Amino acid sequence: MFQAVVHGFILAFGLILPLGVQNVFIFNQGALQKRFVHALPAVITASVCDTLLISLAVLGVSALVLGNFWVKTVLLISGILFLSYMGWTTWNSKAPQDLSNSKTIFKPKKQIAFAASVSLLNPHAILDTIGVIGTSSLAYSGSQKIIFAVSCSVVSWMWFAGLAAIGRIVGQVDRSGRFILILNKVSALVIWGAAIYMFLFLIS
Repeated sequence: MFQAVVHGFILAFGLILPLGVQNVFIFNQGALQKRFVHALPAVITASVCDTLLISLAVLGVSALVLGNFWVKTVLLISGILFLSYMGWTTWNSKAPQDLSNSKTIFKPKKQIAFAASVSLLNPHAILDTIGVIGTSSLAYSGSQKIIFAVSCSVVSWMWFAGLAAIGRIVGQVDRSGRFILILNKVSALVIWGAAIYMFLFLIS
């Protein structure tokens, strides 16, 4: 049980760190809104969407595998390769320009609509959940699989709330993007660590 919690937490944290469209939007709303509470529509919507994607990925991959050794092996290998590639691209990524150029402050309804679109219609997010979290869940069964999924979901809620909270501080102080570059480097290391973990599980 403890292993499932730690694995889910570390994996989800590594995947969510890179500031793509979804995270840039949450960060900007936290930085540009007059109060933190005004950014909550975006935070809650993004968190709910991530929880939905994670749940579908874990349940969907489980239903697909159905105990088939070869399907499970292929999915694990695909997950390892995808993680390795993602770590490489994350390590070499540059800070998004949106952080320094965005001047948009969205009203609650527009926050919800935009957060939902960049969460549910984002191919990168879908690949993260199905290709990585879904395949990683193959290491568990029963209650441990549920605990793994919950741990991944909790990270999303914590991250988006924290991202909006520090957005007002970091977003206003540092527009150079250096902070984001550091986050991406740390994220790449965590993602590569997850790939190694999956490889060890595969050969065990």
